Amino acid sequence: MSQTKAPKVRATLFCILVGVVLAMVAVVTDHWAVLSPEVEHHNATCEAAHFGLWRICIKRIVTSDGKDKTCGPISLPGEKNCSYFRHFNPGETSEIFEVTTQKEYSISAAAIAIFSLGFIIMGTICALLSFRKKRDYLLRPASMFYAFAGLCLFVSVEVTRQSVKRMIDSEHTVWIDYYYSWSFACACAAFVLLFLGGLALLLFSLPRMPQNPWESCMDAEPEH
Repeated sequence: MSQTKAPKVRATLFCILVGVVLAMVAVVTDHWAVLSPEVEHHNATCEAAHFGLWRICIKRIVTSDGKDKTCGPISLPGEKNCSYFRHFNPGETSEIFEVTTQKEYSISAAAIAIFSLGFIIMGTICALLSFRKKRDYLLRPASMFYAFAGLCLFVSVEVTRQSVKRMIDSEHTVWIDYYYSWSFACACAAFVLLFLGGLALLLFSLPRMPQNPWESCMDAEPEH
């Protein structure tokens, strides 16, 4: 690899590493979205929920006086009970989520996120092997794996967003308000870093193009 490309590749790999960390945090945490029911009486107990790809947490919160008719914010102290979705663990009792959203959406988002982690693992293996001498060509498949991982995260984010939207619009749910939390933000940031980082890594790892019209790729000076 040329001396001019090496710093660019290192900087790109660092950005991809940050994206990998954010993707891992997003997949394993359960703060993708926060759901709130309508509160009719203040100074009463209400139940807000936050969930991720694998489980949902219900938190009992004591509302305070105010004009806001929703339950929350979720950061208020209260008793919290977390359980894995029933379709992932039949022994758990996550009836609230089974009633208020679509099982297919949850399974699809989780499955696509697993594919994203698989692409990340394969890309990391190729990137590590490329550090050996004369194996720079492995950066090209690594870049594609990272770009595919970013695309999978984007699809998982979109599936989750559609699931939340349908929950709020449904007449069979108690949720009237929602907002996306920090796990969702981590997934979005990971998508940007992995996808754009993968494309940049692909461009930096391509062989040097001929500088003169009469020079072919085979005749160009080899990169060291």
